[in-house]
Amino acid sequence: MEKNLKEKNTNLDILFNPVTIGKLKLANRIVMAPMTRGFSPNGVPGDNVAAYYQRRAENQVGLIITEGTLINHPAAAEGLGRPNFHGEAALNGWSQVVKCVHQAGGKIMPQLWHVGTARKTNASNPNPETLPIGPSGLDVVTGEKVNKPMDIEEIEEIIQAFATAALAAKKLGFDGIEIHGAHGYLIDQFFWEKTNQRHDKYGGNMKARSQFAVEIIKACRSAVGSDFPIVFRYSQWKMGSYQAKLTNTPEELAVFLEPLVEAGVDIFHCSTRRYWKPEFDGSTLNLAGWTKKITGKPTITVGSVGLDTNFIDFFTQGKGAKTTSLLPLIERLENKEFDLVAVGRALLADPAWVVKIRENRSNELIPFEPGAEKTLS
Repeated sequence: MEKNLKEKNTNLDILFNPVTIGKLKLANRIVMAPMTRGFSPNGVPGDNVAAYYQRRAENQVGLIITEGTLINHPAAAEGLGRPNFHGEAALNGWSQVVKCVHQAGGKIMPQLWHVGTARKTNASNPNPETLPIGPSGLDVVTGEKVNKPMDIEEIEEIIQAFATAALAAKKLGFDGIEIHGAHGYLIDQFFWEKTNQRHDKYGGNMKARSQFAVEIIKACRSAVGSDFPIVFRYSQWKMGSYQAKLTNTPEELAVFLEPLVEAGVDIFHCSTRRYWKPEFDGSTLNLAGWTKKITGKPTITVGSVGLDTNFIDFFTQGKGAKTTSLLPLIERLENKEFDLVAVGRALLADPAWVVKIRENRSNELIPFEPGAEKTLS
């Protein structure tokens, strides 16, 4: 961490101010970003998963958003060990996670997930013979056809599965839910013109391509009531297509976001690879900044917070990351560009990252190195 961050440590105060969003009261602005882990055999999170999240809560993370959890559909998963959010055993496991996090003074939400055509039909998945599904049955990377387009019955089944998971989260005592609509997974495949070539009400222009997400959000809202927070995560980029754009101008972004706001989103989680990068020409605002400006809704920014490389470099080049200054982040918070800050790899490597930052112990931070993802430290 740069020396001038220590010299201006009072600027860090804004990170640790309590935040109230509707009925969601957080001790600070720091969110643990959802990160796929794969440590839940047969889809059931165990005591090690509960302890993993509890350690972050004990170390003052304001809000934990879990790894992606699978709604009840046979083609939801990509990879083994991903946790289910359905079935008695898995929900009992998540109940223990909630209990441990709350006992440590933390708040937690599950991220509800379906991977769509990102799923591969091989032994690395549960139900290996089950074909992937998507709006037009097209692979998100290659564009090749891997299945027929989803029919209306399948669409309605998925919508209900999200709503059922949302209600389960509320019954288990979670503090809200996050719906995963980013990174080229199922909901995002409906957003993106490359993977959505439908000609019914779920395809066509941007507003029509958002209809699937709108119906999921409405169904979840109906299931959980008006006071239970719903976070919606979205991105421009896709796995394997990092330069992809859903929208190219603020005006197009407004067309995309307005139906989601009307459907019932409380907070937008705006996924970027580098939080400091402007989203559109002519403005320094990032995606979270533009989203807040357009919608008036609270936003979460994310993307290499506190680190000097983006996470794609880890996957493509096996790179770790060194710590870097938080001053640009603090300046944006002070300008009220966004409300919350999601931290990923830094918290994966160091459960005590928040406490160390707050206490100006940056020399004690554990850097993110390849291999950190292989443990539940």
